[in-house]
Amino acid sequence: MRLGDQVLKVRSKNAGPFWVTIDVFCGTAEAFAKLSAGLQTEAVAALYGCPLHLVKRFDIADLSVIKFSIPRPVVQGSARDRDMHGAQWGILLEEADL
Repeated sequence: MRLGDQVLKVRSKNAGPFWVTIDVFCGTAEAFAKLSAGLQTEAVAALYGCPLHLVKRFDIADLSVIKFSIPRPVVQGSARDRDMHGAQWGILLEEADL
């Protein structure tokens, strides 16, 4: 089942010129508990082609949010940057069947 079908929303944004943050809004404490236990950081790292040791994960129970920060492959605003605002990164996780 797609991750997007299990959560309220998946959003991504810049976290400075070198990082992108992907927020998974679970919507309920129950959904958060399930995803917090089931969503593997290794799977997210593999999905984005990022070395595991560079993926930062934050589980925020009070907000029912799981947040991942990953390094951008190129610096924001550089000639090879295809997503200046980091807004498209979350779609890949939202569509993933993890």
